[in-house]
Amino acid sequence: MSKSKNHTNHNQNHKHHRNGIEKPKRQKYGSLKGVNAKFLRNRRRAIKFDPSITKNKSVERRVAAAKAQN
Repeated sequence: MSKSKNHTNHNQNHKHHRNGIEKPKRQKYGSLKGVNAKFLRNRRRAIKFDPSITKNKSVERRVAAAKAQN
């Protein structure tokens, strides 16, 4: 005799919801891959030359300490 049933989805929704269906975790900063190159160049320069944007404080301290020693 041939099989009468090839596939079933019975009980799968119950199994999926037992531990809850969660959204995938998102990174704080998404990838910029595939973003407009002109925009990225401008963004890089804006970050580099804008004094209101806080840079890495530890690097600034090391540079200041090196200048103070010389």
